[in-house]
Amino acid sequence: MSIKSRARKAGEFLTRPFRRDGAPTRLHPTSLWREAAKVANIYVGPVWSKVAAWTRRWVVPALASISTLGIVVISAALVLWILGASFGWQEAKVAALLALVLLLIAVGFILGTSMYAVKLDLARTRVAVGDNAVGSIAVANTSSRTVLPAALELPVGQATALFHLPRMKPSQVHEDLFTIPTSRRAVITVGPVRSVRADPLQLLRRQVLWTEPTDLYVHPRTTSLDGPAAGFLKDLEGLTTRDLSTSDIAFHALRDYVPGDDRRHIHWKTTARTGKLMVRQFEETRRSHMAVALSVNTDEYESDDDFEMAISAAASLGRQAIKENRELSVITQRGPIRCETGKNLLDDMTRLEGHSRRGTSVDLARTLSDAVPNASVVFFVVGSKVTPAQLRSAAASVPPGVRAFAVRCFTGAQSARANIADLTVLTLGELNDLAIVLRKAVA
Repeated sequence: MSIKSRARKAGEFLTRPFRRDGAPTRLHPTSLWREAAKVANIYVGPVWSKVAAWTRRWVVPALASISTLGIVVISAALVLWILGASFGWQEAKVAALLALVLLLIAVGFILGTSMYAVKLDLARTRVAVGDNAVGSIAVANTSSRTVLPAALELPVGQATALFHLPRMKPSQVHEDLFTIPTSRRAVITVGPVRSVRADPLQLLRRQVLWTEPTDLYVHPRTTSLDGPAAGFLKDLEGLTTRDLSTSDIAFHALRDYVPGDDRRHIHWKTTARTGKLMVRQFEETRRSHMAVALSVNTDEYESDDDFEMAISAAASLGRQAIKENRELSVITQRGPIRCETGKNLLDDMTRLEGHSRRGTSVDLARTLSDAVPNASVVFFVVGSKVTPAQLRSAAASVPPGVRAFAVRCFTGAQSARANIADLTVLTLGELNDLAIVLRKAVA
């Protein structure tokens, strides 16, 4: 917009209307401020945008390169110079000049450009607890000149790994391998890889980012439940109930024909023998739908190891159901967990965190009965502090005809089985014993 057009537009904003007698009307102060703001925006807006862009491009990176020690040195130099000028202390002025010289020398260390092509490669972005995550950093010199030795930093969670780059000729590639320990379940952010230029005193520190961060999922440890351990789940036609139906798969008995019955279920041989119409009666079956209720209330666990074992046990049960292509629902006090695939299940299990103020296992059981009303098998995975009375209350929330199990996780305990009413209680002392306690459940 040209100066003339801006002036013309500003004139339009400030034009004051006239009354019928020819006298100009008086503008309200609020309207006057509004019109003045519009005029200022016309002239100042473009200039302010350019200043802000220049600040973001040059000033902000320059200030970001000053380390904490550098800020201390600059502040000390200013204070010493003010004291020296005010009281005539030459020693203070000399110290301030010395600090300024150190800063100028530090500037020489961080100037210059680095032409790198950096590639961060994680062999696997999903590993189990205890498995080492292996990765590599490949750095290529894309410039036409030899670059001096430098350092690369790789943030790994809360820690930072340091890699030293040697003197590199044009097109030379340097590769470093690294291993990330995975002792705990977590989502670890790896990267971004950054090159660092700094002076020996670390007054100034310049960083350049070369890659994007990558998430490494350390899944909970799981155990295999193949074979007899999961025999009670292997029912391809669903789980039969005691409810009788006029049309299903599991044959139960014959009964007299009642008007309205489906004639396709008439048993003609028995009808011919008895002389009256007889129809088949069936046991109602349900499609196998396993529901797992995992308590994340840390007050119900003796230790963090018990809580981690509970997560591993629930993940093992879920993986087995997914492997057998069974319908699965997993729920916690924090809400449902995705279980469309084993990957989604383990990813959500990895993000899961415990909380002491969550509802109890009894509350979780009531939520489960409302959220998954068609479940045929229910597992309550809880801690050792859950009392038998609480387990009895949780079992009371399970609809009739649904088989219910409670897995109490207690590190170091002897695997055992007990019954509380219709609830089968399994004590799990080690994750590898999960297959054993499940075999006890069907014994």
